[in-house]
Formats: sequence, C-alpha cells, structure tokens
Amino acid sequence: MIDSTELVRELLYQIRLGEDSAYEFKEVVYDKHKIQSPHKDSIANEIAAFANTAGGILVLGINDKTLEVTGIEQSQLDNTELWLTNIVTTNIEPSPLIQTRLLEIPDSHGSLKPIIWLRIPKSLFIHQSPNGYYHRVGSSKRKMPPDLLARLFQQRSMVRLIRFDEQLVPNATLDVIDSSLKQRFICHTDLSEKMQLKKLYLTGEDEDKQTFLTVSGVLLLTSQPSDYLASAWIQCVAYSGSERNAEFQQDAQEFHQSLDQQIQSAFQFVERNMQVSAVKRPGRIDIPQYDLGAVYEAIVNAVAHRDYAVHGSKIRIHLFSDRLEIMSPGGLANSLSVDTIDSNSIARNETLVNLLSRYYPADPITKRQNIIERRGEGVPKILTASEKLSTRRPLYQQADELQAELKLTIYAASREVNGLVAQFDNK
Repeated sequence: MIDSTELVRELLYQIRLGEDSAYEFKEVVYDKHKIQSPHKDSIANEIAAFANTAGGILVLGINDKTLEVTGIEQSQLDNTELWLTNIVTTNIEPSPLIQTRLLEIPDSHGSLKPIIWLRIPKSLFIHQSPNGYYHRVGSSKRKMPPDLLARLFQQRSMVRLIRFDEQLVPNATLDVIDSSLKQRFICHTDLSEKMQLKKLYLTGEDEDKQTFLTVSGVLLLTSQPSDYLASAWIQCVAYSGSERNAEFQQDAQEFHQSLDQQIQSAFQFVERNMQVSAVKRPGRIDIPQYDLGAVYEAIVNAVAHRDYAVHGSKIRIHLFSDRLEIMSPGGLANSLSVDTIDSNSIARNETLVNLLSRYYPADPITKRQNIIERRGEGVPKILTASEKLSTRRPLYQQADELQAELKLTIYAASREVNGLVAQFDNK
C-alpha cells in the first residue's frame, strides 16, 4: 500500500498541474445531509471510463475548475464513502475493483481538509455505466464509438477466455504476496525468486514491464484473493430443513483465504454440520450423511474448475437435511456436458490445476497424495462413493442455456435408506 505521506505529496503536485488522463477531481456539495453534486451517474461514468481504459485516480473534495481543495465535511466522510461504494456496486455493470483512502491535504490557506482518494485499476472486463460505455481520452471521459467498443470487447473477452488463470490482475502488485504462502513454490536453484514465480505463471509483466500477479497468483499467493478478484470466495450455509429459508439456518460462514485454505475450510464446514447416525447389527455401523472423500473431491473440483471470469458470483455450498448442493460459477469447460462429465477430464484453469496437483498435499481423509491427481477419477469417485452410501446417484445440472452455473446435488444417506445397511442385511 502506498505510504500516506508519499500519496499526499504526489496529489498536491498533481493538483497544481490539473486533471489529465490519469486524474479526475470532483467537488462534493451537500444539501443538508444529502449529496447534491456530483450526480451519481456522472461519478459512475467517470469510474467506468477509467476501468475501461488504463485505470486512474478519482479524488472527491477538489474543485475541477479552480483546483481549490474544498474538502469533505468530517461528519459526512462515512456517508460519502458509502455513497461512493453503492455507486460502484449498483450503477456499474459489472462492478469494477476499487481502492479508497481517506486523506487530509491543505487548502490554499493551509487548513487541512479531508478528501477521498479512489484508485480504479485497468479492468479485465468492459464496464457499462448509466449512460453507456465510456473511456478516458485525455482529461475527459467520452462515449466509446461502436468500432472501438467492438474491438475492446473482442480483445478483453479473448484475454478472459484463453488461459484466463494466467492473465495479469492489474491491482495486484508483488507487495501483496503473503510470504508464508510463497515458500512452497520457491526452490534452491540459480534462478531468482522473481523468475521462479514467473516461470510458474504466478506473476507476469504488462506492456510497460511492470510485474503483477496473475489470476492464479492472486488465488494462491494472497491471504484474501477476493480483495483483487471480488468473486473468489466460498459461501457455506447449513439449514435444518430441506428448504433454503433463513429461519432454518443453523450455520453460515464465508471463506476468503488463499484457495487451498478455502478448500480445507469449506470441507471442515460440511464435516462439522453433516449428521452421523448409526445402527447396531450387532456391532455399531456409522452412517454419515455424505462420503467425505466424495465431498472433498467435489469442493476441489468446484474451486479448481470454476470460471473466475464470471463476475459477481461466488461458489455456494448449501447443506440441507436431505442433500448437499455445490454451485460453481460458469458452465462446463469446452465440449464437456453433464452427460459426459464422468468420462472426460478437461481443465478450464490449466495453470491452477497444474499447481494444485504439484505443490499441495491433500487432506488425509482422501487417502491420496495431492489435492488434484489428474487421473480423471474425481467425478467417478463422487458419483460412485455417494451412490453407494445413499443409494441415490448424485445429479449434475447446468443452470441455464447461458451456462452461468454448474450445480452438483449429493443426496444424504440415512438409517432408513442406506447402502451399507442394505449390504449388511443381505449377508
């Protein structure tokens, strides 16, 4: 993170020069406790324009005509920041990444005035604001002509679809790497640490030779990937009944850690919340609701093969009294379908899958060496082990024609309907 003193020094220098392609200033005017100007649509257009071009800085509390530091009322700082966040999340589609800082800078009389500094990085997506698609030209925003918009959509969609997990994340610099997460990838060789990370496609350089983390790098090397890829987290909810109803919610957690830790935390959530019944015939037979090896495999698949280019959609794992649902953003990769998923193995995130198979040991309960073993046995294991326990075959479903989500339903076992008890009785 940029040091505040350094940031203020740079900002004061920029105020003297005025706006340019990387800086936009806006004065905030209040009518009692309500923001009268700028209009929220205007701010949305400015933010989207920066995200659609090369990124930039928006500063609230500076008159863009006179370059006077007018500031923001101290009592209004929280409300103004909330107003800004709401604009980003509700008035721009998809919502861009932003970074905000609250700073104090002197006005022309030397009095310190609070301002809000907002950084918008260059986006991997094309963002639409209330008045259309904008880009930054010099010190102003302009609507993109159709030919430029079409070309930009083509360029960025190609970036997202072709080896998306190796693409750079513009706001993830090397200083956000968690050193404890990095160590597993570093070997004692003649290659520098920087080169080792680059050869593994965890980092890369942009056209200006600046180094950033890739999508895989953010997922595996940062303590909270959702700071940089907003959808890269898992939601887990356990319900006492068979309906998705908040009144019956027993447990709920969100997991935002590095990807391997998300897998482990989600697995432990299921293990903790599932029921284990038993029968005595004559010895005790435990009947867990789910085969834990199959559950682990299903969570790994959801995390490793989801489409991280789908903006605003996290992995959801919901437990009910009669089933476990795992919903993963994006459709099946390439030519896979729900009918062929158990006979073919195609990786959407090739780099991510490769790293998980080489550098990450699996949970001991799975009785295998690595999180991913790349033998194409994952889905067959989920189907076979789960059906043996519950006598019902798990169900894969593609949510819609746009393939926005893949849903796996694993049915719960019970004392009444259970393959293990049936096998015992047959003997």
